[in-house]
Parts: sequence; C-alpha cells; structure tokens
Amino acid sequence: MAEGKPTVMIIGAGLGGLTMAILLERAGVDYHVYEKYKEPRPLGSATGINPNILPLFEQLGLLEKLKAVAKEVASVNVYTADMEQLGSIDVRDHAQLSGYLSLIMSRRDLHAFLLSEVPQEKMTLGTKVLSIQQNQYGVMIRTNDGKHHHADILIGSDGAYSAVRQSLYKQMSTQGILPKSDGEALKVCHMGILGTTERLDPEKFPRAHETYGHSGVVIGDKTRHTWRYFSVPGGRVCWRIDVQLKSTSHDESDAFRLSEWDADSFKLDADDWREFKTDLGGTMGDLIDATPKECISKVMLEEKLFETWYHNRTVLIGDSCHKMLPNAGRGALNAMMDAVVLANTIYEITSATPENITAALKEYYEIRYPHAKLELQGSQRMAKVLAGQTWLDSLTRSIVLGYLPKSIQQKNTENGLRYRPQLTFLPQVEARGTVPPLPQMVSKRFLAEQQQQQEQEQALQASAV
Repeated sequence: MAEGKPTVMIIGAGLGGLTMAILLERAGVDYHVYEKYKEPRPLGSATGINPNILPLFEQLGLLEKLKAVAKEVASVNVYTADMEQLGSIDVRDHAQLSGYLSLIMSRRDLHAFLLSEVPQEKMTLGTKVLSIQQNQYGVMIRTNDGKHHHADILIGSDGAYSAVRQSLYKQMSTQGILPKSDGEALKVCHMGILGTTERLDPEKFPRAHETYGHSGVVIGDKTRHTWRYFSVPGGRVCWRIDVQLKSTSHDESDAFRLSEWDADSFKLDADDWREFKTDLGGTMGDLIDATPKECISKVMLEEKLFETWYHNRTVLIGDSCHKMLPNAGRGALNAMMDAVVLANTIYEITSATPENITAALKEYYEIRYPHAKLELQGSQRMAKVLAGQTWLDSLTRSIVLGYLPKSIQQKNTENGLRYRPQLTFLPQVEARGTVPPLPQMVSKRFLAEQQQQQEQEQALQASAV
C-alpha cells in the first residue's frame, strides 16, 4: 500500500468491532467493516457497561444516548436455590469513586446503538473471511464471495473462534514462530442458555419495571446449574442459565460449532429448569416463555488469554485474543478498551510504513496485555463467586460475600476503577470522583495539531488587526 495515513479492515461487527469503527471514524482513519452474517441477530442477554469505559462515551458525546437504552445498577444480589440471600455486591459507591454508575442493558440494544453510529457505506455484511495474506506492501483478505480486499492494517474482532486469528496462527505455526500455548484449545467452563424477554406484566413482575436495574444470581443446590437475571428498559429481563461442565477441554472444531449463538442447536426441554426460582415474582420457566424462540440461544463459555495479539500488519482485539467468562460484561468491556488503545496507536501513524505499523501494534499490545491479564484473573475469581459449584467455590463465595473486610473490598474496587482510558486525539473528559484515573499515553500528533491550529488562529487575529 502507498505511504500516508493507514487504511484499515475490521473483521467482525460485534461490540468490539463496531466500537473500533466508531473510534476510527472520529480519528479520520479510512476503514471498512466486514461481517459474516447478513443481518444483525437478536441474540444474547445482558451486557454491563461500567466506569472503566463510560468516560469514552462521554468524550464521544454519546453517554446520554447510551443511558437511554440502559438502567443504572446499584447492586447484584446472590441467592441460594430456595431464594435465601447469601449476600450482595454493592456498586453504588462507583458514582462517588469515579463519577459514574454502572449500566446494564440488553446486548441487542447495545449492538443496535453502536451500529447506528457507523455509516452503512463503510460496512459489508454477509462476507466471511477465508484466508489472509500479508507482506511489506499490505494485507489482503480472501472472502467467501470470491473477492479480495486490501488495506494497510487488518483488525480481527471476530470472536473466540476468530477466522483471522486461525489463519494468522496457521501461518505463524508453519514458520515455527507461534508460541505453543497459542496452539492449545480454549478452556471450557460452562455452557449457557440465554435470552431476553418481551415486556413483562408489571403486576406479576413488578421488579422488572423498577427504575434501577434489578440483578439476581442464584446458585443451584446440589446441581451444576446457576442462573441469573437482569432487568433492562422496557420492562424486559435478560436471563441466563449456566451448566458448569465437568470437562475443561474440547475439540476446537466441536467448540466452534457449539459456540454459534444458534437457537436451533438445542432444545429447552429440561423441566427442572422451568422450576428454578427467582425473586422477580415468577420462575425461570416464566422468563423462558416470555422470550421469543428466535431470541434464545446457546453458547459455550470459555476462557483463554492468547500470547500473540499481532504479527506484521494483523492485530486482534476482544474475544479474538482474550476470551473471558461473561461476568458483568467483562468480555465486551475489554473489547471496547482494546479498541480505545488501538485507535490511539493507529492515530499516531502518519506514514503507513511496515516499521510504523509494527511499532503501533506493539505499543497497543504492551499497553493492553497486562490489563487484560488482570481482567482475566478477576473474571476467574468472580466466576467462582457467582457460578462456582465446588466446595472451594462455596468457601470463596462465603468469604467474599460475608467475611471480606470492607477496607479490602474498598481497595479492590478503587484499583479496578482506576483504569479509565480515553481517546488521546479528542479533548479529554475531566476526571471526576475521588479515585483519579491512571495516566495514559499522550498523543504527540494531537498536541502538534493543536499547536498548529492555535498558531493559525493567532496569525489570523494578527492579520485582522
């Protein structure tokens, strides 16, 4: 490709890919999104957006629009199967500590919100990547329609079983440069059935219509099941039933097949599921009945932190490079934070030489990898508290919910809220709350452009005088 500002291809129009597109749009970077499905699918359950990423939406001028499809969350209550409350995870202090309360919304609504911010002409749907090639001149993808597409940078944001990652790793393995751990299968922890109801009867489900998002997690008794539910705008409830799996590994081809969010790949015929209790006023069976069949899906819940996030002109974000269990929306949240940092490093590229591109992708990796590693560890701990079924998980849950000193809880919360990345090429949102955000990279290009603009304005004012 010719020198100058880089051109970018984004593979995958999920939450991470769409966020990446929005940020590149603001950065003035030429990009195009390719998505394998022909139209957005109404699948998924709840997604949480917390103070780690909310400053970004405020910086973009989209925070109020985001709040319109969400509910603020004050706490998450944890119960036994008989609805005895084990404890509560209180997040009300987030507002004082960071200036923001956490939000909960349906994944479908969040996806539609992000999709509305990406120009339609910059997206191609129904296009699946079959292979990638890259060299010193650019990167090329071959798609299922027999076409080839070129750019300076390729971003793989196409999920846990990323076609971009698989093609890239295959090439690196052939060359003998792929770390052994990256060739190992993902660790499967749970299988989940999930969906989002239609509007529920306010007399039968009054808590679904409360102003704040009502969140509940139920730990099954002498069963490998846990179930959770979150009220979202419109009197609807997002729900999920998880089954903790005995095996922690699987064949990748089977996992890819099972990972598809496909309502026809399973049958909701387990009568015991229907009797699972909730504190909403009904059972999980009531929530299943209130959910359109096409909005119910099955998904494998895995985890893995890949070591290789980039090579040459190809880079990975989101589940493509770090698959986390979906506790409190950590997967989507981290995909968005990846997009912020990667957009910042791409923005700094003024000449799309191989050296500059590699430097930008390397900087992205060095900034994000340590945080992603901490996030994965936090996700694993939270999974023990909110879904673990072993005696050790029960002990961990008891300690965290009942005996962990408030001072330690406060310290952990503060540490988690310090990481609040923003775009370096837009005016920064002033930090609020008692916990200051961690410092981040400074854009030399943005500072230079601001300085140039100020000099031009001063010159105009002087000539006018």
